[in-house]
Amino acid sequence: MNVGVVAIGRNEGQRLIRCLDSLREQDVRVVYVDSGSTDGSIDAARERGATVVELDTSIPFTAARARNAGFRRLERDGQLDCVQFVDGDCELVPSWLPHAIAHLRAHPEVGMVAGRRRERFPDASPYNLLADMEWDTPIGDATEVGGDVLIRAEVFRRAGGYDPSLIAGEDPELCLRVRREGFRVVRLDAEMTIHDADIHRFEQWWRRVVRAGHAYAESAHRYGRDTERYRVKELRSIVFWGGAVPAFAVGLAPITLGTSLLSGAAGYGVLWSRVYRYRRRRSDDRRRAALYATGTAIGKLAEMRGVLQYAYNAFVRRTPSELIEYK
Repeated sequence: MNVGVVAIGRNEGQRLIRCLDSLREQDVRVVYVDSGSTDGSIDAARERGATVVELDTSIPFTAARARNAGFRRLERDGQLDCVQFVDGDCELVPSWLPHAIAHLRAHPEVGMVAGRRRERFPDASPYNLLADMEWDTPIGDATEVGGDVLIRAEVFRRAGGYDPSLIAGEDPELCLRVRREGFRVVRLDAEMTIHDADIHRFEQWWRRVVRAGHAYAESAHRYGRDTERYRVKELRSIVFWGGAVPAFAVGLAPITLGTSLLSGAAGYGVLWSRVYRYRRRRSDDRRRAALYATGTAIGKLAEMRGVLQYAYNAFVRRTPSELIEYK
């Protein structure tokens, strides 16, 4: 197979250098798409032999737009059977591409494959650890995978590529369209990338979760009325726990003399307990399960912020949302 790699980034610094160095170990064409970096990323990419595409800074940046631009450049450079997308803060594991390519050769019905993503420094902060736990998804047929993925070029074309208008959630949305084209999306039990979230402050984590809530809202708005009811369940959970419960607790506090606040706190206790037990069943120790449950409970409020931001921009301002960055 003729394989190309598209790496995307913006001011990733040393993380990008690690990413590009890992790609040099592969006998593949590499395109790096830069979204307005000012830290020397472009020069670093050229020094490492990558073809560089610099996005027009007058048009809003999105990861989807960058990946599409990289794919188009690979097509210009010659025959392309499949492409590995990788984020600039990720290092590609050397054994991944041969393993993933072999799987595509053996399974023509599979349109795209991903493997395991791990955090480089999971113990550097609770937020890094939460990200590492987030990447731990089931193996086998999947409804979605993330931004690190190997996809057949023809499948990418048939699905229409990434939607450049999405500021978040572009990866699951592409998976949805790939599955609707009749192809399987598969996560393999193989190491794929090492990710460096580099999240050390609560406000960084909060903005990242706000972005997730925005993605759930937009996806449900676009596809929620279809048979699959895409993202409707997730959106309902956000609206209930992140909107209805705190609104009830705070709004009725003067009338109930504070009793509603206790009821709201009890409700979040139930949510925390459910998530904790779920993570324990997945073999997490008590510390990790408690952290994940706490992140989920607090995260509902951040996700609700993202839902409201999408709703305001889509239905009141009627303008696209701006990119939500957390680094």
